[in-house]
Amino acid sequence: MEKKASGPSPQELERMAPEKRQKYLEGRMSEIITYAYERAPAVKERFDKAGVKPSDIRTVKDLEKIPLLRKDDLIALQKANPPFGGYLAVPMDSLERIYQSPGPIYDPQRKRGFGMGAGMSSDFGKGQIVMNTWSYHITPAGLGVDQTLRNLGFTVVPTGTGNTELQVQIMHDLKVHGFVGTPSFLKIIIDKAEEMGYDFKKDFNLKWAMVGGEMGGEPLRKLFQEKYGIFCMGGDNYATADIGTIATGCEKQAGMHVSCDAIVEIVDPATGKQLTPGEVGEVVVTPFDEVYPLIRFGTGDLACFVEEPCGCGRTTPRVPKIMGRSGEAVRVRGMFVHPKQSDEVISRFPEISRYQLVVVRPQHRDEMVLKVELVDETVDKEKLKTALDKDFRDVCKVRFDRVEFVAKGIIAEGAKRIVDERKY
Repeated sequence: MEKKASGPSPQELERMAPEKRQKYLEGRMSEIITYAYERAPAVKERFDKAGVKPSDIRTVKDLEKIPLLRKDDLIALQKANPPFGGYLAVPMDSLERIYQSPGPIYDPQRKRGFGMGAGMSSDFGKGQIVMNTWSYHITPAGLGVDQTLRNLGFTVVPTGTGNTELQVQIMHDLKVHGFVGTPSFLKIIIDKAEEMGYDFKKDFNLKWAMVGGEMGGEPLRKLFQEKYGIFCMGGDNYATADIGTIATGCEKQAGMHVSCDAIVEIVDPATGKQLTPGEVGEVVVTPFDEVYPLIRFGTGDLACFVEEPCGCGRTTPRVPKIMGRSGEAVRVRGMFVHPKQSDEVISRFPEISRYQLVVVRPQHRDEMVLKVELVDETVDKEKLKTALDKDFRDVCKVRFDRVEFVAKGIIAEGAKRIVDERKY
């Protein structure tokens, strides 16, 4: 499927009258749906099972006829039909990269990547050094963001997370202009620099940060701007490993503008029916992606639309912030953790009778506490902690902060395996 050569540019689409833009996007939506039905066997199977033909989907409202596709569905499909569950619409040997996200889920590299903040000048990246702290491992974020930054002309320092003193040294010695990563990790770097005796505002050259991947980052963005003079680009950029960019912030910091190369809906998680602006529901995305067309993919994130024009001049709907999760998975430090993953880890340890992961956010940083009930209190707890730490990182791609051994009966039978106690 080729994009129309005569179509409007992304900048024109962002400022177009909403009715005119929707008509254009619905045309592209019809094209990708027909393409996906013909090229991706799992799409055809899903449509046929629902009694829906591509010709039935002409408007955004028509999308309600298509059942939602969720991450759990994708995991099951990939397990039954590896590696992509029937959703890959191009030859596998044409892919540049294949990633793996927690689940596990295989993610092909797509043409839709990880966008940057909207509204920046055309020469924004030229001559600037930026630290990309998204992890450079088998998940898509690190390399995906790296490619976007380099395309914009930045010189990228791929640091990933951890090694905080080294991160401070790099930021100082290279006079780094920009930071990309989670707000909590930038705060950790600043705190470490001050602990090492630096005056961060005076001794460093950090001018801007594009931070995201965590709920509750607003107090940190305010701190970065007011105390350290670090401009935060419109709050979070919103993206997932499955879809790529969904919405991006702008210079007015008035929420995140929905991408114009996807159809984004806010729906009732129980029914899949679309909600009106201001109503909170699940974010559902149909990307214009000829590589991996995940039609009507439910992200599990809760948000609402604001449709009033932004002061930056864009007329696209905005997502003020991500307001929680509709499913069982919980996002921690930019990574999703699902009960199925934590169950897999705990199943390897017969000495554990019950467990519960509790997510908290003291001092503006997500923390995970693994509460454990033991079958036998005589077990070597330090050895068990070490083994749990390794296996949890291997399966979930993020580590818990500490283990608490609790008495039998503290964790109720049938209790939720992951409890989110964060307050924002």
